[in-house]
Amino acid sequence: MTTSAPVPAGPDGTIGDGAVTDRLVAANARYAADFADPGMDARPVLRVAVVACMDARLDLHAALGLELGDCHTIRNAGGVVTDDVIRSLTISQRALGTRSVALIHHTGCGLESLTEEFRHELELEVGQRPVWAVESFRDVDQDVRQSIQRVRTSPFLLHTDDVRGFVFDVKTGLLREIDAA
Repeated sequence: MTTSAPVPAGPDGTIGDGAVTDRLVAANARYAADFADPGMDARPVLRVAVVACMDARLDLHAALGLELGDCHTIRNAGGVVTDDVIRSLTISQRALGTRSVALIHHTGCGLESLTEEFRHELELEVGQRPVWAVESFRDVDQDVRQSIQRVRTSPFLLHTDDVRGFVFDVKTGLLREIDAA
């Protein structure tokens, strides 16, 4: 597997002054030059929403054999089911027709090394405590079970019978299904 080309760094080794964003904008211009309207709407073809961690090592479309338009993808730190994830899933189901939910956590997640102390450190630094929880965890399997339960018990979701959870192994690329029980 390869990663993207290196981004020029400054003399101190940092990337700044818009270099990364400029690279993204340039890549978009190349993409748009050959872009053709795929002629689809926002409803996912496979009627599935995938909730996953934002970790850059997870190439969800490749790992799951998905194409443009197949699914809704909702990503956040840890792939945890927060109120905002429930909000997105509710819109996905009620307005855009999804029926299935796949929850994907992964090995070696950064949230396994954080604690709620992170919020307190932020408060000391900026003078205001974040209103959100870190949602850190020590046991990835248990956190997947908790996420499944949060989805299945949400009163806002219409379709909670096809909710499955997985752990993606960042070393092998394999998914391991987690029993909800």
